[in-house]
Amino acid sequence: MSQAEIIDGKAFAATLRARVADYAATFEQSAGRKAGLAVVLVGEDPASKVYVASKGKATLECGMASFEHKLPEDCDQATLLALVDRLNADPMVDGILVQLPLPRHLDEQAVVARISPDKDVDGLTPTSTGRLALGLPGLVPCTPLGSLMLLKDRLGDLSGKDAVVIGRSILVGKPMAQLLLAENCTVTIAHSRTKNLAQVVRRADIVVAAVGRPEMVKGDWLKPGACVIDVGINRLAPAEGQNRGRLVGDVDFDDALPVAGAITPVPGGVGPMTIAVLLRNALVAAHRNAGVALEDGAL
Repeated sequence: MSQAEIIDGKAFAATLRARVADYAATFEQSAGRKAGLAVVLVGEDPASKVYVASKGKATLECGMASFEHKLPEDCDQATLLALVDRLNADPMVDGILVQLPLPRHLDEQAVVARISPDKDVDGLTPTSTGRLALGLPGLVPCTPLGSLMLLKDRLGDLSGKDAVVIGRSILVGKPMAQLLLAENCTVTIAHSRTKNLAQVVRRADIVVAAVGRPEMVKGDWLKPGACVIDVGINRLAPAEGQNRGRLVGDVDFDDALPVAGAITPVPGGVGPMTIAVLLRNALVAAHRNAGVALEDGAL
């Protein structure tokens, strides 16, 4: 029995980051400065600290300027908004990322909405969301855009394909559906409460699983030959004698492997694309903010 092609997101992300580095050097020559990405971290959440450190390291490796701003856990709303305002006004900063989640006493939506849409490298402001829905140029959330890149690299033209997105979050599900619509797919947004979910998924040429439930999508849910993008990342309870449980996606990988035509693994699939696309978004924003031309499709 044949098995699905494994979509190597790590290799694709490395190629994208190398391309970003090349264009970052060209941008610096044209603009007389480096493209700049600012990351704001509030509090001491261990996972967030790791993410911020990796983003800063990747930014420097691509030849861009990294600005890290760390605020205490008890930082108030006014202080955080004032920092966002300063970064909006700073001509050396092209992209602003406020690491989420924020401490519970802060209004996350208000903070995200305060970011200038022209520096919104996460693509989460109301203006960025509206631009995506209207098909206008703008910055798009990193994980959905990275997923789309993997799909197009594997399948080429997506026009006319039946796509099912499982999940409706503003981070992945909704923007993913908009991106697939823009590629002329027929798109269904499903979720954990969709009736006959397996039947809905089974008709799809493209399945994007982003529902946050470990190994929910089984092999017999899939249309033979479907291209499966697994956005989920879940840590299972450790087996006896182990300190940490293994990481799995929202798709039962082993069960799907004999059915799918292509599938992303977890880890090593969509995950590496997120930071690579963040760097890409920051560089696209830099070109627009500095008025430096960037040829279509370069990044």
